[in-house]
Amino acid sequence: MIRVADLSVALDGRRVLDRVSLDLAPGQVTGLVGESGSGKSMTALAVMGLLPRRARAMGQVTLEGRNLLALPERELCRIRGARIGMIFQEPMTALNPLMTIGDQVAEVLRLHRGLDRRAALAQARERLDRMGLPAPRFPLGLYPHELSGGQRQRVSIALAIALRPDLLIADEPTTALDVTTQARILDLLKDLVRDEGMALLLITHDLAVVAGMADRVAVMQDGRIVEEGPTGPLFRHPRHPYTRQLLDASRPAPARPPHGFPTPLVQVAGAVRDYRTANGGLRALDGISLTIGRGESVGLVGESGCGKSTLARAILGLEPLQAGRITLDGQEVAAGHRMPRGLRARMQVVFQDPFGSFDPRWRVDRLLAEPFHLTGRPPDWRDRVATALAEVGLQPTDARKFIHQFSGGQRQRLAIARALIIRPALIVLDEAVSALDVRVRAQVLDLLARLQRDHGLSYLFISHDLSVVRGITDRVLVMQAGRIVEEGPTQRILDTPRHDHSRSLVAAIPAIPKDWL
Repeated sequence: MIRVADLSVALDGRRVLDRVSLDLAPGQVTGLVGESGSGKSMTALAVMGLLPRRARAMGQVTLEGRNLLALPERELCRIRGARIGMIFQEPMTALNPLMTIGDQVAEVLRLHRGLDRRAALAQARERLDRMGLPAPRFPLGLYPHELSGGQRQRVSIALAIALRPDLLIADEPTTALDVTTQARILDLLKDLVRDEGMALLLITHDLAVVAGMADRVAVMQDGRIVEEGPTGPLFRHPRHPYTRQLLDASRPAPARPPHGFPTPLVQVAGAVRDYRTANGGLRALDGISLTIGRGESVGLVGESGCGKSTLARAILGLEPLQAGRITLDGQEVAAGHRMPRGLRARMQVVFQDPFGSFDPRWRVDRLLAEPFHLTGRPPDWRDRVATALAEVGLQPTDARKFIHQFSGGQRQRLAIARALIIRPALIVLDEAVSALDVRVRAQVLDLLARLQRDHGLSYLFISHDLSVVRGITDRVLVMQAGRIVEEGPTQRILDTPRHDHSRSLVAAIPAIPKDWL
C-alpha cells in the first residue's frame, strides 16, 4: 500500500494542500474529484516528487516504510517510472515530438533495467501491442504527431506501465477524448488494475467516469479532502454540502422542448472538402448538407477525426470547399479575403481552450473589443465592453485585467463575451465546455441558454460530451467519416438512436446509475 498521511503543501507561503490523507491499495481504483484549483493535481505532483521549487511539502507519502518526501532526487528518479507511473491529461505535450514512440517506451526500460536497445524495443513492442497499438499498423518508428489523440494517450499509458509500477496516477486521462475512445481507454485502465494488481489514482472532474471506475472516492475542496468513502454509498448518501453540489451539477439538464424553426439561417448543401496526404488523399467532408434555423441550437457529435471541426471552419469561412455551397442569411460564405466583413461579423466562434485564443499581452477591454475591426469601433465601445462583461456574470472592473488573472471558467465567459459583443446571428462553440469542471460547466451552459433567449442567437454546438449536448441543443447531427449518418431532435437521438454509429456513441456515454442519485 502507498499511504498519504497529513500531506500539506505551501506555495510561496500560501497553503494549497491541507492535511490530505489517502490509502492507495493494490488492485483498487481511488477516484479523486473536485473543481479546478481544489488541489487534485498538486496532490499527484507531491506524491511523484515533482512539486515546483517554491513549494514546501510536509507530512508523509510512504512506500514500503520509506517517506518519499524525505528522499533525495537521485532516489526519487529510481522510483518514478519503476514504482510510480503517471499519465498526464494532454499526451501531445507529455510525449517527446522528436522521438519515435518505440524509442520513448524503450527509454524507460533502458534507464531502469539497463537493457540494450534491441531488447528494450522488443519489450516496447509488447507493451504497445497490449495497449491496442499492434504491429504492423503501428510500427515503432511512428512519431506522436502521426497518431490520433486516443492513440497518443495509449502510448502515454504504455510509458507509464512499462515497468509495472505499484501505483499508476491518471490525471484527467480522457478529458480531451471522444466518448468511444474514452470508453476504450477506461476499459484498458480497468484491465491493467485487475491484471497487474496495481493501485490506480484516477483524478477527474467527471463524476460519471468515477462512478463507473472507482472503488473509493475522495472529494477535494480548497486543498482538503472533505469526504471520502466507497463509491456507491458516497454517491447515494453524500454527507458534505460540497459533494451534494457536485452531484447536482453533474446531472444532465432536461431535454429542451422541440421547436419549429421555419426561417433557415445557415444552409450547407453538398459540401466536399479533400486534403492531400502522404497516402494520396483524405475526404474530410463527403457531401454534407444541413440547415440551422434562426434561434436554433444544433449539436454536432462524432468521434475524433470524423470532420466536425472541418465543417465548423467551412461554415465560418476559414476552410475552402472543393464542391458544394454554404450560405448565411442567403449570402454565400466563401473562404478567404473575398468574404465581406459584414457577413463575417454575423458569425463568431468560442474555442475549447480560451487561454490559447487570447493574446496574453492585451488587457480584457482590448481583447473583447477585437471583433469591432469587422464593424468599425463605435465611440461607446468601452460601455459595450462593460455591458458584455455584465452579461456573462463578470464585473466591469475586470476590463483592465490580463487574461492570466482569471480562472478557466472565467476565461470561457470572456470568450463568450467577445463572441457576443458585435451581436452575431450564429455562434460556433467548438468543445467550449469540455475542459471545465462540473459546477463551472453547468453555470456556462445556463449562461448560454439565457443569452440565446435574450438575443435570439443560433448555436452550432460541437462536443464529444453527449450529456452536455442533451442539455443545450434542440437538434443533433451525428457525423461519421465525413458524412452525417443521423439527425433529429436531441431527445429522440440520445434516447432511441437508429444508426449503428449513433448507438455506439450513446452506449459509450459514462453515466451515474439512476438509483445512486
